[in-house]
Amino acid sequence: MSGFSSGIGPCESSSFEGVRKSRHAGASRVSDSVLVVEDEAALRTTLSDRLRYEGYEVECAANGDEAFEKATKLTFDLIVLDVVLPRRDGFTVCREIRKAGLITPVLMLTARGQTADKVNGLKIGADDYVTKPFAIEELMARIAALLRRAPGAPASDARSRQFGSIQIDLRGTQATRDGVPLNLSAREFQLLRYFAQHAGRTVSRAELLREVWGYSADAFTRTVDMHVASLRQKLETDPKQPTFISTVQRLGYKFNPS
Repeated sequence: MSGFSSGIGPCESSSFEGVRKSRHAGASRVSDSVLVVEDEAALRTTLSDRLRYEGYEVECAANGDEAFEKATKLTFDLIVLDVVLPRRDGFTVCREIRKAGLITPVLMLTARGQTADKVNGLKIGADDYVTKPFAIEELMARIAALLRRAPGAPASDARSRQFGSIQIDLRGTQATRDGVPLNLSAREFQLLRYFAQHAGRTVSRAELLREVWGYSADAFTRTVDMHVASLRQKLETDPKQPTFISTVQRLGYKFNPS
């Protein structure tokens, strides 16, 4: 925590905004989504601005309760989590989101430099640990490294596939419905692409964790369910009565091409 005072909101951007819009205007790539959890307003704004400038989609939280709420109700590709937070500290947030069944990579951010704190963070489920003060370039590199853990797109001769009103650019990062681009996160697109490449076959949560997230264990299955639910909201005409992605009880999911 800090003595900084600012009128800036939880995720309001400032100095990088004009540059970011200029640099990324017209870009068609799907952005990875990052949740930044930091109670210092100035640092929170600096981090969110830099991440947006680098092309990421960013959501912010200023305390532990807000962080847990967003992490368990929204889908993210990575969480940058400060340890010293009001209401609920970062260790508690990390532990609780893991107990909730989420495997989203967590990079812990703190002023504490003791080895014991780092070990504790890693034991409760954090994927990496950066100590303040840090170079922003190092943080960006560590974020990129964590996001690279997910496997890339498999080789395929087909460039795109059409499923009713849905068209998927398998080699790119674009999916449309009736010609209108779907606002998918990077992980949602990877999940949709995997479903499309295995249309008509039941795929288990363990397979999706392995092939889309790059994890070998199937201990945390809620992450898959949350991303499927989010994907249905954007893909299906009626998400409560899905036609494209159906649930196969006790087995997994099936993508129905028609």
